[in-house]
Amino acid sequence: MSKKKLGLNTICIHVGEVKDEQFKGAVSPMYLSSSYEFLDVDVKRYPRYFNTPNQEFLAKKIAALENTESALIFGSGMAAISTMFLAFLQQGDHLVVQNTLYGGTVNFIKEEFPKYGIEYTFTNGYSVEDFEKAIKPNTKLIHIETPSNPLMTITDIKAIARLGKSKGILTSIDNTFASPVNQKPIDLGIDMVMHSATKYFGGHSDILAGAVASSEELIERIFNVGKNLGGNLSDMTVWMLERSLKTLGLRVKAQTKNAMKMAKWLNKHPKVSKVYYPGLKSHPEYKLAKSQMSGFGAMLSFELTEDLDAYKFQKALRLIKSSMSLAGVESTVISPHLTSHALLTQEERDAIGISDQLIRFSVGIEDVKDLKRDITNAIKMIE
Repeated sequence: MSKKKLGLNTICIHVGEVKDEQFKGAVSPMYLSSSYEFLDVDVKRYPRYFNTPNQEFLAKKIAALENTESALIFGSGMAAISTMFLAFLQQGDHLVVQNTLYGGTVNFIKEEFPKYGIEYTFTNGYSVEDFEKAIKPNTKLIHIETPSNPLMTITDIKAIARLGKSKGILTSIDNTFASPVNQKPIDLGIDMVMHSATKYFGGHSDILAGAVASSEELIERIFNVGKNLGGNLSDMTVWMLERSLKTLGLRVKAQTKNAMKMAKWLNKHPKVSKVYYPGLKSHPEYKLAKSQMSGFGAMLSFELTEDLDAYKFQKALRLIKSSMSLAGVESTVISPHLTSHALLTQEERDAIGISDQLIRFSVGIEDVKDLKRDITNAIKMIE
């Protein structure tokens, strides 16, 4: 059966399995060898070449989820995006990049690109007009992130894809926050999709990984750089990631449902001054999000009123964890100005709206009533 005819959960479970031909086990066997036969074999396997059995088949699952021809799995989200950038940008080239991005990506661009002689422009906003104004004759790649981290801004994926194609410029997207459960950028015209697979793909806060999905031609170019940089995963982690992906659809849909309930509740809370969630009709890009997403995702952010201490609030939570990462089955919060955007200057954070009162909320699969009670109690403790 064609993978395109399979349902989401069927793809999550069955596509990309490594068949246990010897013992007929129900799960993929794990191949931990770092050395494989090279005489009279069709594929010369080597871990750094992303082609051990577990690596090869997991890539097929991710490609199926994103409706692409091929994919690669990396040791982290930053390994994935940095390898993708370096595969298509060289000295004298120019990158147009969205100004509302994950802080680690921003830091990589600003610290590493000058060493390679690669130029870049951060857009003033996230409309297609902002991107078009930033394009130069030597622009080779446009990169976006939608929904963005942590302010949940929404960029018009189709419009950016059309812009890139009209100018002969490749386009890429960080699809981590949405996941392929809620958004499929390739179907909207984007050339390359990357993920911090640490997040929803892993889903249990115990895996560090990254992924890029695209056409066979573009993945081959990324592979040629990746094999030199050596950012591949151990097969133990690859096996764990394949196991985790089996429940991706179930987890993300449950988390998305919870996030909508929490966003609506927080939006009416007297001690919350603002909620950032694309599923709220008050969100400025609500209609756009609805048109390009099948669900609004499980990430949101909110700002506490000025009379509350955001640090003390997080310390007072008992159920919701203060955590550096996101997208696990457990709900977590962070202060972006202390974590994901800590490498930016105060002026840079102010310019993109990262206030000290901002809390990023990764909604898990707990009962919503328990999450509400936890937040209510924490606020009462610090008032």
